[in-house]
Amino acid sequence: MPVTNFRTNERYEYLNGFGSYHESEAISGALPIGANSPQKAPFGLYAEKLSGTAFTAPRHENLQTWLYRILPSAAHSAYEPYQGSSSTGALSPDDADTKLHQIPNQLRWDPFDFSEDTDWVQGLKLVGGAGAPQTKTGLGIFIFAAGKDMAPRTAVYSSDGDYLIVLQHGVLDIQTELGKILVRPNEIAVIPRGIRYRVTLPEGPVRGYILELYQGHFTLPELGPIGSNCLANARDFQAPVAAFDEDHDSDWTIINKFDGKLFSARQKHTPFDVVAWHGRYYPYKYDLGRYSVIGSTSFDHPDPSIYTVLTAPSDHVGTAVADFVIFPPRWLVQEDTFRPPWYHRNTMSEFMGLICGDYDAKAGGGFQPAGASLHNIMSAHGPDASTFEKASNAELKPQKIGEGSMAFMFESSLMIGVTEWGLKTCKKVQDGYNEHSWTDLKVHFKRPS
Repeated sequence: MPVTNFRTNERYEYLNGFGSYHESEAISGALPIGANSPQKAPFGLYAEKLSGTAFTAPRHENLQTWLYRILPSAAHSAYEPYQGSSSTGALSPDDADTKLHQIPNQLRWDPFDFSEDTDWVQGLKLVGGAGAPQTKTGLGIFIFAAGKDMAPRTAVYSSDGDYLIVLQHGVLDIQTELGKILVRPNEIAVIPRGIRYRVTLPEGPVRGYILELYQGHFTLPELGPIGSNCLANARDFQAPVAAFDEDHDSDWTIINKFDGKLFSARQKHTPFDVVAWHGRYYPYKYDLGRYSVIGSTSFDHPDPSIYTVLTAPSDHVGTAVADFVIFPPRWLVQEDTFRPPWYHRNTMSEFMGLICGDYDAKAGGGFQPAGASLHNIMSAHGPDASTFEKASNAELKPQKIGEGSMAFMFESSLMIGVTEWGLKTCKKVQDGYNEHSWTDLKVHFKRPS
C-alpha cells in the first residue's frame, strides 16, 4: 500500500525487503496479468524491459523491471555530444582537468562551494575514483552543487553506473521514470544505471556528494552473528509510486552520461510516461535517521564496518568495491577502551564527508560540513593530537556522541585516484593537513626499569 507523508503530500511504497520484487501502477489495471509482454498491453501501452543485470544472472542477483509506458524510450534522435556548459567537462578521467593522480598523501578539503548559476548536470564535479565505466569496474566520487532547476523538458541518465546521492544541503525533487522522490538532508537516494530523471530545487541551492558505482549494484550487508535486525532494516527503504505525464507533443532533450562524456538526443515526448511498472530494478531512498546503531557494551572498539548502510560486493567474499558507512549519534559505553577510531593503515581507501555537526574523531574545526577527506590505501591516519590526549584521559562513563551530527564514508578496496579538479582547480585542499594533524603527537614511551 502507498504511504503518504501528510506534511508534504509525498507518496511512497515501502519495500517488502531491500531489492525485493515490487510493483506500482498509476491507473488500476495498467499492469498486465500473467504475461509480462502481452500481444496488447492494457490501455494501449507499450511494454519495455529495463535490465540492470544480464538476463541470465542468478535469480537472487537478477535485476529487471517491466515498464508499461505511453511511448517507448527508443523513440528519439541520434545522440550528439552535449553542447552544455564547459563545467560539465569534469566528469571523465580522460579530460585534462579530471586525469586521475595516484598519490599516497592524506588529503582534506574545505567545504565545497555553492553554485548559484548551474543546474544538476552542470554542477557535477569528479573528485576521484578508480576503474573505468567502459569495463564496468570501479567507481567515481563526485561533488555536486546546483542553484537552479534543470532546463524545462530536459532529463538525464547515466549509462556508467548507479548513483548513490548523499545530500548535504537543500532539497532535491527528483522526477524519475518510475515516480517522484523528494530527498532532504540526512536522506540518501539511489538512482540505478539507465533510469531517466529530472532534478528541480524547491528550496533553492543544493550541495552534496555522489558515489557512482560502475561495478555491480548496492545491497544490504550480511548481518552474520548480529542476526536478523539492526543496521539499515530492509523495511525502511522507500520506492516511488508510479506517476506519469501525458506530454507527447513537445521537444524534449535527453542527456546521457556515457563513459564520462555527455551526449544529448531529442524526442517529441516526455520520458516520464510510465503508467505502471513491476520488477526488482528501481530508484529508492532511505532516511539515515532510521539506522539502528549497534556497538560494544563491554570493551574494545569495533571495526567501522558495523556502521555499513549499503555495500557493493566484489568477487571476493567480504571485500567491497564500495561500502557506504555512516557515523550517526550513538552511545559509547565501553570500559578500558580508547573510544575514538584507533590509528590505522587500511587496505581499504576511505573518502569521508560530513553532512552536519562535528565528527568526534576530527576535533578543532578542520573537518567541516560539506568538506571531505581521503585516506588512501595504507595511508596512516587516526585522531589528531588533541583528540588523542583528551580520549586517553577521559572518564569512561556512558557518553552520547555525535548529537546533531552525521558523518559518512565511501570506503573501497580500490586505490582512489584524485582529479586535477579535486587537487588544484577547486582550491579547497587544506595545506599541511597531515602535519597539522599528527606531527604534534607526543612520545609517551617509558622504558621499564
